Amino acid sequence: MFYRVSVSFHKDYLTIKNNLIEIGIMEKPVKGKANAVIVKQIAKHLGVSKSKVKIVAGEKSQDKIIEVIP
Repeated sequence: MFYRVSVSFHKDYLTIKNNLIEIGIMEKPVKGKANAVIVKQIAKHLGVSKSKVKIVAGEKSQDKIIEVIP
């Protein structure tokens, strides 16, 4: 399943509405650290392992497309 992800960097939160995930993290977007936190938080929220969550587009953008493999 694919999700559109919108990221902000001012507070921690995660909401899912249909195929849109809005996530806020405190990690700075430096050297992929923010992407790692995003994958970890989404995997934890959906109850899957981190290896099942993959960013397929937008690695350097605040708007991303992720794939979650069941």
